[in-house]
Amino acid sequence: MQQNYVIGIDYGTDTVRALIIDASNGTEIATSVYFYPRWEKDDYCDPVNNQFRQHPLDYIEGLQEAITSALSKVPKKVKTNIKGISVDTTGSTPCAVDSQGIPLALKAEFKDNPNAMFLLWKDHTAVLEAEEINHAARTWGGEDYTKYSGGVYSSEWFWAKILHTLRKDSKVCENAFSWIEHCDWIPALLTGCTDVMKVKRSRCAAGHKAMWHTSFNGLPKEDFLTTLDPLLKGLRNRLYDTTFTSNKAMGFLSNEWAKQLGLDSNVTVGVGAFDAHMGAVGGGIKPYALCKVMGTSTCDMLVAPLKDIGDKLIKGICGQVPGSIIPGMMGMEAGQSAFGDIYAWFKQILLWPFEYIFPVTNKSQELLKQELMVKIDETIIPELSNQASKIPIDEKSIIALDWMNGRRTPYANQLLKGALTGLHLGSSAPHIFRALVEGTAFGAKKIVDRFEEEGIAIKEVIALGGIPKKAPFIMQVVSDILGKKIKVTRSEQACALGAGMFAATAAGIYKTIQEAQAAMESGFEKEYIPNKGNTSKYRALYNNYSVLGRFIENQTQKVCRDE
Repeated sequence: MQQNYVIGIDYGTDTVRALIIDASNGTEIATSVYFYPRWEKDDYCDPVNNQFRQHPLDYIEGLQEAITSALSKVPKKVKTNIKGISVDTTGSTPCAVDSQGIPLALKAEFKDNPNAMFLLWKDHTAVLEAEEINHAARTWGGEDYTKYSGGVYSSEWFWAKILHTLRKDSKVCENAFSWIEHCDWIPALLTGCTDVMKVKRSRCAAGHKAMWHTSFNGLPKEDFLTTLDPLLKGLRNRLYDTTFTSNKAMGFLSNEWAKQLGLDSNVTVGVGAFDAHMGAVGGGIKPYALCKVMGTSTCDMLVAPLKDIGDKLIKGICGQVPGSIIPGMMGMEAGQSAFGDIYAWFKQILLWPFEYIFPVTNKSQELLKQELMVKIDETIIPELSNQASKIPIDEKSIIALDWMNGRRTPYANQLLKGALTGLHLGSSAPHIFRALVEGTAFGAKKIVDRFEEEGIAIKEVIALGGIPKKAPFIMQVVSDILGKKIKVTRSEQACALGAGMFAATAAGIYKTIQEAQAAMESGFEKEYIPNKGNTSKYRALYNNYSVLGRFIENQTQKVCRDE
C-alpha cells in the first residue's frame, strides 16, 4: 500500500518550520527550522514605538530553506509521495502588494521601507486608527462591523494597520493596489498565482481580523470605510468578497516552486490560516475544549456546533467565525498580548548588569563574559521558578498586571500598560517573578470568565507551545488559578502538525478535518491538576488583580481624555 506524506509549514514570530508527516498516522518524519536573518538583526523594527516589521525575503528564503532541509533528511520514496502542503502564519500580518500580489518591499524602490513590508501581529503602531474604527462602528449610522469581533477592533488587525500605513506613507499609498495577509500570500506564492484578485482568501484571517462576515456580504461597505478616511476609497473592490476554509485547496505547486523544492507539481497547496487556529487542530481541539497556544503571547481557541451558538454575539473576544478553526463549527478566539514575553522582559532586566557593566579588557574576558551570559540566560527562569514555588500564596503579596503589551482579551485595548503593586524592601526577584506568573495566569482566567459569562461552557483546557512543555511551575499556577485540569499536547510542533492535517484534507486523503485529526493526532503527554486549596487562596488575589486592572484602565482613559 502506498504511503502518503504531507508538509506542514509553520511561520512563527522568529522562525519558519517545515514538518514532514506520515498522513496515515501523524508520525513526524523530519523537520527543519529557519531563523529569519533580518529579523534577528532587528532590521526594520522600532520597539520603543511598537513597530515590528518583517521583510518578505525572510519568508521566501525561509520557505525554501526549511522545506529543502527537511526533505534532505528523508528517503526518495517519501519525497515522491508528498501529496499536500499547508501553511499557517502569525496574524494579523498584512502587507501592501501590487496587482500581481507582489509585496512592495520586493521592488527596488521599497526594499528598505518598513511600511512596504509585512506588519507583524504585534505591531501596535495603529492604536489611534483602531480607536477611530471602534468609534465609527458605533456612530456612523449603519451596521456595527465589530459585532462579530467581540465588539472591539484591535490595533493588531488588518484595517487599522492599513489605515495607519496609508496615512503615514504616501508613496506606499500610491503604489499599493491591494493588501494581503501573510497566510494568504504564501499559498499564492507556492501556486504561482499572479493575480491578487484570484487569491483564495482565508476565512480565518478575514473573519477574525478584517470584519468579514456573510451577513455583511463580505467586508465592510465602501461608505463605512470612506467615513473612516477617503484614503480607503476603492480599496474594498480590490480585496475580496468570498473566503475559504482551510480544508480547501488553493491550487497545485507551481512548476517553479516544484523545481526549487525538488517536488512534483501535482502537490496540492491548501488555503492558509493563522498559526493558533491550525495549532488548535493539531493540539486536539474539540467542542468546548479551550485550546491555549502559549508562547510569547497566547491565543485561546474554542469551537462549538453552529446550532449551539445561533445568533448569540460573544462580547469582548477576538471574533466568532464559522469555519475559522474547524469547518462546520463556530470558531472563537481570545488571547493575551503578552505571556512568555513578560518573563523574557524580566529576565533581560536582571541580565542588564552582566551585559553592560561586566568588565572586559581583553579577548579572554570577553569569552568568559559570553559563557557566563549564556549560562545565566539558560538557568535564570528555571531557578526563579524553583525559588518562587517555595513562596507561600499571600493575599497581601505583590500583584502584577499583565498588560505589558496591551490587552487582547477581554475587550482589546492596546493603550493599556502593565503594573506592579505591593512592592516593599523585602521584595526579591523570585517574589516579583511569582507575581508576574500569577498575573499572566489571572489574565488567562479573565478569558475563561469572559466566555462563561457569555454562556459558553468550557469543559476542558488543552495547552500547547513552548511554555506547557518547559515550565511546570507556570503551568501549575495557571491550573490552580483557573481551577481546571490542563492537558498538554504531546507534539512539540502542534501548529505545523495542524497544518499537515489541513494539507491531508485539502489533498483529498481525508474527507474532513475531523477524520484527519483522528488519524494524525499526537495525544497528550501530561496533565496539571489544580490544587483546590491554592485555588481557594487565589480568589482574594484575583480580586486584587481585578481592582488594580480597573484602576489602571480608568487612569489610562483619563490620560487619553486629557490629551
